[in-house]
Amino acid sequence: MKQLLVLMMLSGVVSSATAADLLDTYREAYGADAKLASARSQLEAGREKAPQARAALLPSVALTASSSYSSYSMTEPVVRDAHYNTNTYGVQLTQPLFNMQSVIAAKQGDIAVNIAEAQYANALIDLMQRTAQAYFDVLYAEDTLSSVQALKTAANEQLQLAKKSFEVGTVTITDVNEAQSRFDLASAQEIAAQNDISVKRQALRLITGHEPGELAHLRTGLNIAPPLPANMEDWVSAAERDNVDVQAQKLAVENATRETERARAGHLPTVSVTAGYNNSHATGSISSASPSLYNGWSVGLNFSMPLYQGGGIQSKVRESAALEDKARSDLDLTKRTAAQTVRQSFLGVTNGIAQIKGYEAALISSQSALDSNKLGYQVGMRINIDVLNAQSQLADTQQKLARVRYDAILSQLKLKAAVGALSVPDLEDINNLLAH
Repeated sequence: MKQLLVLMMLSGVVSSATAADLLDTYREAYGADAKLASARSQLEAGREKAPQARAALLPSVALTASSSYSSYSMTEPVVRDAHYNTNTYGVQLTQPLFNMQSVIAAKQGDIAVNIAEAQYANALIDLMQRTAQAYFDVLYAEDTLSSVQALKTAANEQLQLAKKSFEVGTVTITDVNEAQSRFDLASAQEIAAQNDISVKRQALRLITGHEPGELAHLRTGLNIAPPLPANMEDWVSAAERDNVDVQAQKLAVENATRETERARAGHLPTVSVTAGYNNSHATGSISSASPSLYNGWSVGLNFSMPLYQGGGIQSKVRESAALEDKARSDLDLTKRTAAQTVRQSFLGVTNGIAQIKGYEAALISSQSALDSNKLGYQVGMRINIDVLNAQSQLADTQQKLARVRYDAILSQLKLKAAVGALSVPDLEDINNLLAH
């Protein structure tokens, strides 16, 4: 037993020491995100629209019962008092035979379920995007802090070197002041970067429900794959067809069309059949002290034909037709928005890949420039400000390279989301870019 406890403790230590990756974070978010939980409840509620709508086409049974006590006092033509109880109960069954509005409403119930399913699918895609965005925001904030801390260390080294050189008279006080200024600036940037990490980690906590631990960073030397297919218009066509918001809006148009049909069906008659059983028992009556018992069955056919209702039906038809036109316009806008998102995301990936290559080359050049300026400073060919500028340039290039990498990865996810194809395997592909 003790050995088992020791193994469990060691396992916990190892687990806590392992950095969480994107998939780990998404699994936590899936179980803890309040926005997704709300969407899940909304889906459950939306699924009830179909049985509610179909209920109007099914039989309905009602049970009625009553009990009353009556007391009468008569003086003419004879003096007489009457006191008796009356107990009644009955069962009524109603089955609609023809009601076009209820038939159309049942179809609308199925559409409502499909809309709820589409909205939940959209919520899942949104969770994947929000999780990835928050995750990489933390990584970028941490990368920025590392870059700033390296800059601060380099600025401090240059400051100490400038002070020693000033003491021996090889540099002026200006060199010392410039190095001190860069060191103080890097110190302020470090504080800002630390604060930004706290803010970004809290944003991730909002999704996962707990304070995030250590997160896995991107591997060195990674390659981001370009979009496939490589033609942007193919992605645009897919977005206009398969985007989740577009699918939901298509269903909204269908529902609006049905609503117009339902409004027009208000002119049609309704037919239903009824069957009932009634039982009544009284211990007396106003005219007799003898008890009475009555029971009987009834079957009927009900027909109702609206002739005129103050123009309300015609107004409802016009309203529904206008709302149908609105739904179609909203669909057109949704398609355009999806197409725009695809174009932006596609360019974000392709241009991002090109930028990554450019910044990787710039990083090598910045490092070489820094080394050259340090050597030149040592031999008197460069001044202090040249080294400080080279250090700042290197830190800036590191931060820009990190930013463009994360933006390109996030654009990949946005591109998949825009065509309604973002799923867990896509997160797995991104997760393979992390160092585990």
